[in-house]
Amino acid sequence: MKRKAKYWKKNYQLWLMLFPAVIYVFIFCYIPMYGMQLAFREYSFLAGITGGEFVGMKYFNQYFSSPMFLTTLKNTFVISAVSIIVGFPAPIILAMMINQIRNKKWKRTVQTTVYIPYFISVVVLVSMLNIMLANDSGVVGNFLKSIHLAAENTNLLGSEKAFVPVYVLSGVWQSMGWNSIIYIAALSSVDTQLYDACRIDGANKWQTMWNIDFPAILPTVIILLIMNMGHILAVGFDKIYLMQNSLNLGASQVISTYVYSVGIKSSQFSFGAAVGLFNNIINFLFLLVTNHIAKRTTGNGLL
Repeated sequence: MKRKAKYWKKNYQLWLMLFPAVIYVFIFCYIPMYGMQLAFREYSFLAGITGGEFVGMKYFNQYFSSPMFLTTLKNTFVISAVSIIVGFPAPIILAMMINQIRNKKWKRTVQTTVYIPYFISVVVLVSMLNIMLANDSGVVGNFLKSIHLAAENTNLLGSEKAFVPVYVLSGVWQSMGWNSIIYIAALSSVDTQLYDACRIDGANKWQTMWNIDFPAILPTVIILLIMNMGHILAVGFDKIYLMQNSLNLGASQVISTYVYSVGIKSSQFSFGAAVGLFNNIINFLFLLVTNHIAKRTTGNGLL
């Protein structure tokens, strides 16, 4: 008891600082879990969330047997997987390249420049894509067609094949600079004598990045990779919904937009809750598996 009292007396300021965040998480993350039972009940406006008839796995089976199950699952997984494969290494490489800049003024200029796209709202970003990729007058679309990376008659905004590259690459451009901050912060703790030793040994910049910078940020990389894998099926709703149209629906209909169109717009709240719960369970399993593999292979993990 004396040890606990001494601990609280010494660290109570830290817990007081943490208290508002705990309250926020409890209110907005844990209390809404009470509505999870809606996935197992027949929702009624009159009976409320807890008053509907218990139907068990009815809505889960309805989703699993629907023709949209494989389509939404495949689209969600493909978009998430490509986003991680392409988008996850990008800020790591950018951070290591920025760290190699020795001129402080130029380094700050580069950092500020690559951070700016993050502050563009999703609505503005999609509007920019609509302008730049327009079938007839889009600057980027016409450029890609001029160098034969896209066919003349290709509608980049309405093509199912082009949807994933456009979504992923625009997302990488927008968030790459901001996501590199945590890696730049980790690299700032590297002993500068290691870089001097590399220069004495004749190592070039790429060898320095591979042998000094990357091992220094590897624990951070693993933790963030585990957290990203925990959102493997949690594709952002807003951007996909804004980019979605009748021409690219075969590639852009993901679980989140399907929940919105069926669960909210069609007032099938129990069905939407079941689909959303299934999505969260899969994300949680991916998080556990990735964390286990990371701990077994590298010794680093969340728990």
